[in-house]
Amino acid sequence: MTRPSEDDLIARFFAPLATTAGADGLTDDAAVIPEGEGDLVVTKDMAIAGVHFFPDDPPGLIAAKALRVNLSDLAAKGAVPTGFLLGLGLPADWTTDFLAAFADGLATDIRGYGCPLLGGDTVKVPGPLTLSVTAFGRAARTVRRRGARPGDVLCVTGTIGDGALGLIARQAERAPAAAPDWLRLLAPDERSHLVDRYLSPRPRVALADAVGRHASAAMDVSDGLVGDLAKMMAASATGARLDAGAVPLSPAAARALAIDPGLRERILTGGDDYEILLACDAAAADVPLTVIGEVVESTDVVWTAEGRVLSFPSGRFEHF
Repeated sequence: MTRPSEDDLIARFFAPLATTAGADGLTDDAAVIPEGEGDLVVTKDMAIAGVHFFPDDPPGLIAAKALRVNLSDLAAKGAVPTGFLLGLGLPADWTTDFLAAFADGLATDIRGYGCPLLGGDTVKVPGPLTLSVTAFGRAARTVRRRGARPGDVLCVTGTIGDGALGLIARQAERAPAAAPDWLRLLAPDERSHLVDRYLSPRPRVALADAVGRHASAAMDVSDGLVGDLAKMMAASATGARLDAGAVPLSPAAARALAIDPGLRERILTGGDDYEILLACDAAAADVPLTVIGEVVESTDVVWTAEGRVLSFPSGRFEHF
């Protein structure tokens, strides 16, 4: 079967996704970022098969996740997405069917999040499928990690731990014999929920404006709540007191924790949540948030549960 050339590939699969005039139909070597008010906020994440996703994950979900993890970063800065660049490294065994499904996944999210493709690059790689997304957004006020103040409350959006447990559930789908006991005891819909949250994160783009208006500091939770919170407190030169029992869990994660209390560390440190962690004035927490602690004067970060101090030897996911 004859594969399309690079130019044909771009014209067939990706030019239809470049819906803003600044992209010029992907016919040029550069794009013009759409004009808008406020700061231009930029973020970049890479995703590699076998490291960030399973090679046999559905192509449309691979594409969507690669974009969504960047949109999560933008939302945590108070930025609304305006467009993105895509770097696509295709392995030797790529197919047009894969690219068609991949492009369909991107198209759905481009429409859903109002974030058009602006350009990028496509190359052949000797290794696994490699993706690089650079996303742009506009923020009326960019919220940094470093602004937390003593007296602020610490809050998170959504629920924590689904992605980390979902990774285990996804691994078990591919190797059922290796499923841990707690996973076997979950109902099918609970297992499906966890897998879905791993494969399809929900960036909190709708809350970007509220983050910009209310947060003194914020970041997205991608590498584990414990470790990411420690990074935010270090950037702010402050400490925190946290109640692990207050961390919001989905019914599926709560059920898993009830079966195996040892999962608490995995839930709090495992990553893949793509929720927003923020510090704000207590009176300003009027959006869908859960308060999990407060910022304090000291530089110590202390987690407790039922009056007992917790210790997390590994606070976050590390690439190296």
